[in-house]
Amino acid sequence: MKGTSEMVCSTLHSAIEGHDLDRLLSMYDENAELRVIDHSHPPSSPLELKGKDAIGNYYRDIFSRQLNHRVTRELASDGSLAFSEECEYPDGTQVFTNGLAELKDDKIIREIDVQAWDESPKH
Repeated sequence: MKGTSEMVCSTLHSAIEGHDLDRLLSMYDENAELRVIDHSHPPSSPLELKGKDAIGNYYRDIFSRQLNHRVTRELASDGSLAFSEECEYPDGTQVFTNGLAELKDDKIIREIDVQAWDESPKH
Protein backbone atom coordinates (compact mmCIF):
# COMPACT_ATOMS: atom_id res chain seq x y z
CA MET A 1 0.00 0.00 0.00
CA LYS A 2 1.20 3.48 -0.80
CA GLY A 3 2.19 5.81 2.03
CA THR A 4 0.19 8.95 2.70
CA SER A 5 2.54 11.31 0.83
CA GLU A 6 2.54 9.03 -2.20
CA MET A 7 -1.28 8.90 -2.21
CA VAL A 8 -1.48 12.70 -1.99
CA CYS A 9 1.00 13.01 -4.84
CA SER A 10 -0.91 10.52 -6.97
CA THR A 11 -4.20 12.34 -6.36
CA LEU A 12 -2.61 15.69 -7.18
CA HIS A 13 -1.20 14.19 -10.38
CA SER A 14 -4.55 12.85 -11.60
CA ALA A 15 -6.44 16.02 -10.58
CA ILE A 16 -4.05 18.29 -12.50
CA GLU A 17 -3.98 16.16 -15.63
CA GLY A 18 -7.75 15.65 -15.49
CA HIS A 19 -8.54 19.36 -14.89
CA ASP A 20 -10.54 18.18 -11.86
CA LEU A 21 -10.81 21.33 -9.72
CA ASP A 22 -12.87 19.72 -6.96
CA ARG A 23 -10.45 16.85 -6.58
CA LEU A 24 -7.47 19.21 -6.64
CA LEU A 25 -8.98 21.47 -3.97
CA SER A 26 -9.72 18.45 -1.78
CA MET A 27 -5.94 18.18 -1.38
CA TYR A 28 -5.63 21.64 0.23
CA ASP A 29 -6.16 22.66 3.84
CA GLU A 30 -8.73 25.45 4.33
CA ASN A 31 -5.90 27.82 5.35
CA ALA A 32 -3.34 26.66 2.76
CA GLU A 33 -0.89 29.10 1.24
CA LEU A 34 0.32 29.05 -2.36
CA ARG A 35 3.25 31.17 -3.55
CA VAL A 36 3.89 31.48 -7.29
CA ILE A 37 7.15 32.80 -8.70
CA ASP A 38 7.38 33.55 -12.41
CA HIS A 39 8.21 36.34 -14.88
CA SER A 40 5.21 38.39 -13.75
CA HIS A 41 5.77 37.64 -10.05
CA PRO A 42 9.53 37.67 -9.28
CA PRO A 43 10.96 36.40 -5.98
CA SER A 44 10.87 39.91 -4.48
CA SER A 45 7.13 40.17 -5.20
CA PRO A 46 5.61 36.69 -5.64
CA LEU A 47 1.94 35.98 -6.11
CA GLU A 48 0.76 34.90 -2.66
CA LEU A 49 -2.60 33.20 -2.28
CA LYS A 50 -3.99 32.46 1.16
CA GLY A 51 -6.87 30.10 1.78
CA LYS A 52 -8.58 27.41 -0.23
CA ASP A 53 -10.97 29.89 -1.91
CA ALA A 54 -8.15 32.03 -3.31
CA ILE A 55 -6.26 28.95 -4.47
CA GLY A 56 -9.46 27.64 -6.07
CA ASN A 57 -9.93 30.87 -8.03
CA TYR A 58 -6.34 30.64 -9.27
CA TYR A 59 -6.72 27.06 -10.49
CA ARG A 60 -10.21 27.74 -11.89
CA ASP A 61 -8.62 30.32 -14.20
CA ILE A 62 -5.84 27.93 -15.21
CA PHE A 63 -8.21 25.04 -15.86
CA SER A 64 -10.47 27.29 -17.97
CA ARG A 65 -7.65 27.68 -20.50
CA GLN A 66 -7.10 25.21 -23.29
CA LEU A 67 -3.97 23.76 -21.73
CA ASN A 68 -2.78 20.19 -21.85
CA HIS A 69 -1.31 19.45 -18.39
CA ARG A 70 1.18 16.64 -17.85
CA VAL A 71 2.83 15.87 -14.52
CA THR A 72 6.24 14.54 -15.48
CA ARG A 73 7.97 13.95 -12.15
CA GLU A 74 6.76 13.27 -8.65
CA LEU A 75 8.71 12.83 -5.45
CA ALA A 76 7.08 12.20 -2.10
CA SER A 77 8.34 11.76 1.43
CA ASP A 78 6.84 12.09 4.87
CA GLY A 79 5.21 15.48 5.03
CA SER A 80 6.20 16.78 1.61
CA LEU A 81 5.90 16.30 -2.11
CA ALA A 82 7.46 17.77 -5.21
CA PHE A 83 6.36 17.63 -8.81
CA SER A 84 7.14 18.98 -12.26
CA GLU A 85 4.41 19.90 -14.69
CA GLU A 86 4.64 20.54 -18.42
CA CYS A 87 1.77 22.37 -20.08
CA GLU A 88 1.06 23.20 -23.69
CA TYR A 89 -1.46 25.50 -25.33
CA PRO A 90 -2.99 24.33 -28.64
CA ASP A 91 -0.71 26.77 -30.53
CA GLY A 92 2.41 25.12 -29.08
CA THR A 93 3.21 27.66 -26.35
CA GLN A 94 4.93 25.80 -23.49
CA VAL A 95 4.70 26.34 -19.72
CA PHE A 96 6.86 24.52 -17.15
CA THR A 97 6.27 24.44 -13.37
CA ASN A 98 8.15 22.95 -10.44
CA GLY A 99 6.06 22.66 -7.28
CA LEU A 100 7.07 21.88 -3.71
CA ALA A 101 4.38 21.29 -1.09
CA GLU A 102 4.34 20.77 2.66
CA LEU A 103 1.69 18.41 4.04
CA LYS A 104 -0.06 18.21 7.39
CA ASP A 105 -2.81 15.71 8.18
CA ASP A 106 -2.84 14.60 4.52
CA LYS A 107 -3.51 18.13 3.23
CA ILE A 108 -1.31 20.65 1.49
CA ILE A 109 -0.68 23.53 3.88
CA ARG A 110 2.04 25.37 1.93
CA GLU A 111 3.10 25.19 -1.69
CA ILE A 112 5.65 27.07 -3.76
CA ASP A 113 5.46 26.93 -7.56
CA VAL A 114 8.18 28.28 -9.82
CA GLN A 115 7.12 28.51 -13.44
CA ALA A 116 8.41 29.67 -16.78
CA TRP A 117 6.78 29.94 -20.17
CA ASP A 118 7.76 30.72 -23.74
CA GLU A 119 8.57 34.43 -23.97
CA SER A 120 6.55 35.00 -27.13
CA PRO A 121 3.22 33.35 -26.41
CA LYS A 122 1.28 32.65 -29.57
CA HIS A 123 -2.12 32.93 -27.84
